[in-house]
Amino acid sequence: MKTRFSIIIPVLNESAGINQTIGHLRRLIHISRLSAEIIVVDGDPQGKTIAAIEDDRVMITAGEKGRGHQMNQGAKLSGGDILVFVHADTRLPDDGLSLIDTACGHPARGAGAFDLAIDSAKPVFRLIEKTASLRSRLTGIPYGDQAFFFAADYFRALGGFADIPLMEDVEIMRRIKKRRDRIVFIDRPARTSARRWEKEGVWKCTLRNWCLISLYIAGMSPGRLAEFYQVQAAGKTA
Repeated sequence: MKTRFSIIIPVLNESAGINQTIGHLRRLIHISRLSAEIIVVDGDPQGKTIAAIEDDRVMITAGEKGRGHQMNQGAKLSGGDILVFVHADTRLPDDGLSLIDTACGHPARGAGAFDLAIDSAKPVFRLIEKTASLRSRLTGIPYGDQAFFFAADYFRALGGFADIPLMEDVEIMRRIKKRRDRIVFIDRPARTSARRWEKEGVWKCTLRNWCLISLYIAGMSPGRLAEFYQVQAAGKTA
């Protein structure tokens, strides 16, 4: 039977949690009763994260750092009809694969994403979730932590992700919009870790992300944005 799903996980320094992520995906595959393969692409040339993987059924590879590059590398290894790109700290709903299978069952639906949920009980995250889900639906541009999925043939026709250091998720969705193709939104959330917000501060992280998006749309290059991001993440002044 042909593989239905290729689930691709780009990772960097995720050895502490990668086995929990794989276990979560194995459970979803079992629930869906659909054929699926898991591919982990490590952005560390030494492969520290993939060295920690305990499931010998997982396809693994290591290479150049950068989510766009890593996800394209995983797609080249894939054999599935549908490609699902999941961050290591993101969890899909229990019926997530079945929902994707249904969403991609129509020829006009080549790409999509979930709504966003953040794994924290703090009330401020409910506001961020609602704002993010509303924004993505109004603009038609979801972000990578909303778990992108593509019909494999459609993804290859697009040429994959741009090999840029930042904004590869926004860039590919803007490209789809320019083609006037439909982006499907599944009305269920992919739940992502709150660790970025908790480490950097909720509003600092949120405002920085908004600033990065605005600068990118205004025309700043991904390379310059990556420099800005690194400076801000380090808590320095530009």
